[in-house]
This record gives sequence, C-alpha cells and structure tokens, in this order.
Amino acid sequence: MRSSLILVFSLLLFIMGCTKDQTSDTAEYENKLKDFLRDASLTGDYEYYIFPDENDLNAIPQDPKNRLTREKVELGKFIFYDTGLAMDAAKPSGMGTYSCATCHIPTAGFRPGVAQGVADGGHGYGFNGDTRVKNTEYNDNELDVQSARPLSLINVAYVTNTFWNGQFGATEVNEGTENVWDLRDDTQNNFLGFQGIEAQNIQGLADHRITINKDLLDQYGYTPMFDAAFPGVAPSERYTRLYASLAVSAYIRTILGNQAPFQQWLKGNKEAMSLDEIKGGILFFGKARCSNCHFRPNLGSLEFHALGVKDMYQSPSFNAAESDRRNLGRGGFTLNEEDNYQFKVPQLYNLSDAPFFFHGSSKTTLDEVIDYKVQARTENPNIPQDKLSIKFRPIDISAEEREQLISFLEVSLRDPNMDRYAPESVPSGFCFPNNDTQSQIDLGCQ
Repeated sequence: MRSSLILVFSLLLFIMGCTKDQTSDTAEYENKLKDFLRDASLTGDYEYYIFPDENDLNAIPQDPKNRLTREKVELGKFIFYDTGLAMDAAKPSGMGTYSCATCHIPTAGFRPGVAQGVADGGHGYGFNGDTRVKNTEYNDNELDVQSARPLSLINVAYVTNTFWNGQFGATEVNEGTENVWDLRDDTQNNFLGFQGIEAQNIQGLADHRITINKDLLDQYGYTPMFDAAFPGVAPSERYTRLYASLAVSAYIRTILGNQAPFQQWLKGNKEAMSLDEIKGGILFFGKARCSNCHFRPNLGSLEFHALGVKDMYQSPSFNAAESDRRNLGRGGFTLNEEDNYQFKVPQLYNLSDAPFFFHGSSKTTLDEVIDYKVQARTENPNIPQDKLSIKFRPIDISAEEREQLISFLEVSLRDPNMDRYAPESVPSGFCFPNNDTQSQIDLGCQ
C-alpha cells in the first residue's frame, strides 16, 4: 500500500512539474509575441491591434463626413442584402436577383465564393456562393463582373483608401493626386471629400445596378428608415443613391473580426490560441517579416507593393483584358509609371473562408500563398523580377514553422461568427443574397 501511495504521489509531482513547465513555456512565448506586437504597432502598445465591439459605434473608425448612427447602420444592412433593390439589371431576368452581398458573402469572408464575383447576370449560389455561374440569357459584356477580385469588407473601417489601387477616397494616400481624379467618372466622387469606403459606395451602387427611388422605397417600407437615418437632409435629396450609399458605408464599417481567437487572446483570454498559433504569430511579426507590410490593426496597411502575381485575365474569366488599367495597380490610378504593378496591402482576417487569393485570384490555398511569398519570384510575365517590392524577398522558414504560420493565419485570424452581420430577412421579402431561381433552391427560400 505504501509503495502504491509513493508511486501515485510521484506521478502527481511529475504531472504538476510538466504542467508548470508547459505553462511557463507558453507564458514565455506569449510575452515574446506581445513584444513583437509592440514593435510592429504604430503606438508602441500591443492593444493597438484590439478591435472595438461592433455595437460600440463611437469606438469604430469612421469618416467625419458620415458619422455612424444606429439608424444608418440598420438601414445600410438592409440595402446591402436586399435583392428587391436590384432593379437596374441589364435584362428582365436579372431584375431582383442580386445584391451587394452576392459578391461579399459573410461566410466567405465577405468576398465572393468563386474566383470572380458575378452580380447582375449571375445564376445560382451553391454552398457559400461557390457555384455562381453566368445566366445563359446574358452576353459576357452584359455581366456585372470585376476584372480584379473583390476585396474583403471585414475591418474596412481601418481602410481610408479603397480598391486594389487605392483610387477611392480624398484623404491619406490620395492627398496630392487630385490632378487625376476627374480623368475618370469613377473617381470624380473623391472631390466630395469622403474617405475611401464612402467614395467607393457612391459609385458602387450605380455601377452594380442598385435602384434607389422614392417609389421603390415606399413600396418596401424603406422611407421611414431613411427619415430616421438622415433627419437633417431635405426630403428632396434624402431618398437617393448618395444617402443610400452613406448608410451602406456605415453598416460596412461595423463589420469587424473581433471574435477571432487572436482578438480574444489580445483581450486577455489565454486559452484562445494554442501554442502553435502563438508561435505562428511570433513568426508573422518576426522572422517571416509579414508585418513589414501587414502592420495596421486589420493586419493590412495603406502601402502598395509589387508582388508579380498574375492578373485576372491570365486565367479563365469574364470581361478581363490585358489592357485593363487595373492590371497596373496603383499606377493605373496615379498614372505614375513608378507605381505600376503595385497593389494595396489587404487585411488578413478570415482569409481561409474563400479559396482565392490576390487581385487575380491566382492562388487557391494558403499553402500556395505561403509558397509564393517564401520564394518571392514573379509569376507574371509582364512584371520582371527587378520590379518587385524591396519588401518582397525570400523567406527562410522550416516546415514546422510554415505550419505554425498557417495555423496563425487560418485559425487565429478567423472570426467564426460572421453570419451575425446578416439580417434574418429584408424589407422586400425576397430571398437574399441572391434571388434567381437556382439560388432560391440552393438557399432553401423558394
């Protein structure tokens, strides 16, 4: 009996010692990650990377010309998802079948579930938007598609200049580019003085064929919501695309990945991230040099870099052409040759929710993305190696480190509850985010 008790006691001491060592080991890595975060942040504090709650409107970064209110956010949410407002379709069969959320699906990381989003002229949804195809009644040139992959809307409150080339927005990196704003219809809105998301949406509702007029708003019961959201605007101006776009922008600014494990860990939950994820974060902010470009709170930045990835037209796609100025990145907007092939650094939350990456959807897994960044070799024949960013250089990491880095990107930065940003229904009563016959079947809302 005595020997048995001694054995049990010895085992307990061994387990307690191991637990203490593991706890000490984890604490060491946690402190190391916090040190890297302090070095990378623009404030010297690791709390710099903590997002506010989506309901704390005063804490969310916002455009001073479009202050956030609960009424604006709620109105913008409905407009964003309501297929009943899609009445400027190119063909009758497209009317009332798409929405902003067709190409920005919450569960796909607020991006399309396919390589190239198709709004008007698309058909079907599948699972997570992954089987959206062309409506056979449409010619290719009638489709509402983009020749660059739509960027995620998650954490866009931290982005002052939007689009891959940063062309939208009057402030920050676009100060001093006023000479090119009126050269194209889509950037003339910059003269209104708004930040990027507001300027982009003013153009976007028109480009994506969304109808906003008093008759339609009356029909679906939107008019009182516009009245509540914009009480200081004259009724003659209130029920327009301009104010609809400001409401949509307000809603989009509340889309934050604040339930991701990394966010929970930053706020003090030490169980939110595994040791491998913590080590992956240390690699991200350290040896792998990811934070050289991805250093803002959303793990993006206002910088533009040439990585030499393929453009949309270099893969099967609709209406994408070699001559499209968007292939030039920042240079296609500024007309400065030195800016050619440089694209905005995107945010990284919920990357794994849709299997397409970079502006041309040229990679389909995070493994491929890491491979490309480790090798740092151009894949686009139009972009020579000497045109790549000075920050884009080969990375030397082991197979184990690679898995840890992917774990941080894929698990730690994934908010698992993005559906909370979608409404349960929309005022029109239509199916959403798509309302074509196949989507109704796929979504179970015939």
